[in-house]
Amino acid sequence: MEIFILVFSFIILLGIGVPIAWSIGLSSIFTMLVSIPAIPAFTTVAQRMITGLDSFSLLAIPFFVLAGQIMNRGGIAKRLIAFAKALVGSLPGGLAHVNIIAAMLFGAISGSAVAAASALGSTVGRKMEEEGYSKEFAAAVNVTASTTGLVIPPSNILIVYSLASGGVSIAALFLAGYVPGILTGLMLMLVAAVWSKYRNFPVGEKSNFKTVISTFIDALPSLFLLFVVIGGIVAGIFTATEASAAAVLYCLILTYFYGEVAIRELPSIFLQSVETTAIVMLLIGTSMSMSWIMAYENIPQNITDILLSVSDNKIIILLIINLILLFVGIFMDMTPAVLIFTPIFLPVVQAIGIDPTHFGIIMVMNLCIGLCTPPVGAVLFVGVGVAGTTIQKVVRPLLPLFVAMLVALLLVTYIPALSLWLPSIFGL
Repeated sequence: MEIFILVFSFIILLGIGVPIAWSIGLSSIFTMLVSIPAIPAFTTVAQRMITGLDSFSLLAIPFFVLAGQIMNRGGIAKRLIAFAKALVGSLPGGLAHVNIIAAMLFGAISGSAVAAASALGSTVGRKMEEEGYSKEFAAAVNVTASTTGLVIPPSNILIVYSLASGGVSIAALFLAGYVPGILTGLMLMLVAAVWSKYRNFPVGEKSNFKTVISTFIDALPSLFLLFVVIGGIVAGIFTATEASAAAVLYCLILTYFYGEVAIRELPSIFLQSVETTAIVMLLIGTSMSMSWIMAYENIPQNITDILLSVSDNKIIILLIINLILLFVGIFMDMTPAVLIFTPIFLPVVQAIGIDPTHFGIIMVMNLCIGLCTPPVGAVLFVGVGVAGTTIQKVVRPLLPLFVAMLVALLLVTYIPALSLWLPSIFGL
C-alpha cells in the first residue's frame, strides 16, 4: 500500500508542476501519514532530511560549485577552446571536435554540465555557425558533449553516489570515470565527423606545432587543476572535501593572474554558488528522506527479489536496470535519481557480482543521457536556449549523438575493465 502512495503521489505532484524537491518531500510525508500520526510523520521526514545532509563528504559540493563558477567567469573556457582548436580544428567536423574536447576539459574542471553548455555554446557554438555549420548541429554537439564532464572527475554527482551507496570510495569513483568519459567523447567525435562529412561542413586550417605548444602553455594552468585535485586525493595528501577547498583557492589565484574577474564581481559569484548549492542540498535532503522510507518499507529488497526472479543472468539484469535508468533520467533530475535509485539497484547488482564503483559509473552515464532529453533535461534547454533554436529542430542531429552515448554506455556496462582498470592500478 505504502509504495503505491509514494509513487502515485510523487507522479501526481510532478504532473501538476510542483518542483521536484518539494514533490519528493511531500510524497514522503504522505507515505508516512499512512503508517503513523501526523506529528511523528513530519518529525521523521525532517529528521531524515537533516541526517542525510550531515555528511563531511557533502562539503565538497559547495566548494566544487564555487570553483566551477569562478572558472566559468575567469577566462578558462576560451583558453581551453583555443587549445582544443589547435589540436583538432583541421579534422573533418573540426569545430565540432573542438566543442567536444573543450567540453570534456571544461566540464571536468568546472564539474558542471550546465556551465559547460552555457560557456561553450556562446563561444564555440557561434563560431560554428559563422563557419557554415548548422545551428541545430552545433547545439546538438554542445548539449551531448557537455555531459562528459559529469563522468570525468572531479564530479559532484559521483560524490552524491558515494553518499547514497553507503561509502564507495570517492577516489576510486573519480579514477573510474576517466576512461568512460573519454570513451564517450571519442564516440561523439566519430559521429560528428561522419555527420560533418555527410553535410559537407567546412574544415579548419591545420595549426602548426608552435601554435599547439603556445595554446597548450596558455591552457596549462587550468589543466593543472585536475592534477592538483585528483593527484592530491589519490596520493592521500587530502580528502575529496579538502581537495574541493584547494580547488577554490587555486581558482582564485589563477583568476587573479588572468585578470578577467574583478574583486567587485566576487560577491555575485559567491551568491550564484550559494543559490546552486541550496538547490542541490534541498534535493539531497528530501531524496534522503524518501530513500529512508523506501528502506523502512523494505522496497529495495522486494525489487531485488523481483529482478532476480526474472533472471539471474548478469547481462539481462544490467540491461533491465539500464532501461529503467534511461526512462527515469527522462523525467527526473540527476541528483534525486542517484539518491533514490542507488539504494534500490545497488543490492541487485552486488547480488550478481557487479562492483559498486563500476555500477556508479553506469548509473551516472545513464542519467547523463537524461540531461539531454525533455521534459527535465536541463542541459538540453540551456544548449538550445544559448543557440537560439528549438528542441524540435535539434532532434534530428541529436539522435545519432544519442546513439553514440548509448554505445559508450553499453561498452562500459559490459566491459567492467573500462571503469575498474585505473582504480585497480592505484589499489582502490
